[in-house]
Amino acid sequence: MKILDKAAAKININRGVRMNFSVTNSKFSQKGTLTVKGQKFHANTGNAKIWYDGKTQWTYNKMSDEVNIAVPSASVQQQMNPYHFLSLYKQKGYTKTVNAKSNTYVVHLTGKGKSFSEMYITVDRYHNLKSVKFKQGGYWTTITVSNIRSASVPDSYFRFNSKEHPKAEVIDLR
Repeated sequence: MKILDKAAAKININRGVRMNFSVTNSKFSQKGTLTVKGQKFHANTGNAKIWYDGKTQWTYNKMSDEVNIAVPSASVQQQMNPYHFLSLYKQKGYTKTVNAKSNTYVVHLTGKGKSFSEMYITVDRYHNLKSVKFKQGGYWTTITVSNIRSASVPDSYFRFNSKEHPKAEVIDLR
């Protein structure tokens, strides 16, 4: 728990943090940047942008020039915010083990009846988050993060600004 406590503290979640990420599983692979502040996040992959202000999510698709507005389920929102993975160990019902390697700690979480039945969280010896590999619905997904840096980010950064994409068709799915 101490390892993940220190890793979570390094992501200065109250002020904001920026990082590069890649997500891979058997169905897709995606790279981009992610900015997180508390439960809010903004992801940019080049082809798509996602803003989440803690309640509403806007997803912009560059190819179709469309913005979908939705209120995501908790499980969808959780998969986008790495801080969530760092706090799962605090929930009851997860078994925790740690394997210390040369320059990293790999924390293994398992939980029956949980949204993520199995997870590996890798942090370096300085307690920087490196990757999260989780099993959900029988499939493994790996999120790798790099270049984590503190950033002071206004709350408005986590909401879609129509001036950035004035010709985009807005589809409200709420």
